[in-house]
Amino acid sequence: MRDALAELEVALANVPPRLLQISDTDAAYRSAPDRWSKKEILGHLIDSAGNNHQRFVRGQFTSRLEIPGYEQMSWVASQAYVTEPWTDLIALWTAFNRHLLHVLKAMPESAFANEIVIGTNQPMTLKGVAVDYVRHLNHHLGQIFVG
Repeated sequence: MRDALAELEVALANVPPRLLQISDTDAAYRSAPDRWSKKEILGHLIDSAGNNHQRFVRGQFTSRLEIPGYEQMSWVASQAYVTEPWTDLIALWTAFNRHLLHVLKAMPESAFANEIVIGTNQPMTLKGVAVDYVRHLNHHLGQIFVG
């Protein structure tokens, strides 16, 4: 868990300045009609932060939490991230992830073993969900900076 928290801290220190170097126009560009723009990828990460916030908080209060899955295509499309100002998306992503880092650091270690079932997926521990969140975040940040 410490490694995941350290990775999130590094991302929060390094990613926002790099994102700010991308223009709003470049962030809105789609390389193909069926591909997300950088804005939509960051929007997806904002959605992920919101969904995981619920998991991290609710997961502390019960030994087994069943929570709906996330319909990523519908969520991203319905929120029109591609038309939102890039700087607003960066600020929201940054603030939300700072809060998630705070929540994870404050979480009692005894809650890490609590089980979460997301949609139709196999159960995971709360710790596993947190580690997977950071892995997922890094994966999509890589898409923003490579693509």
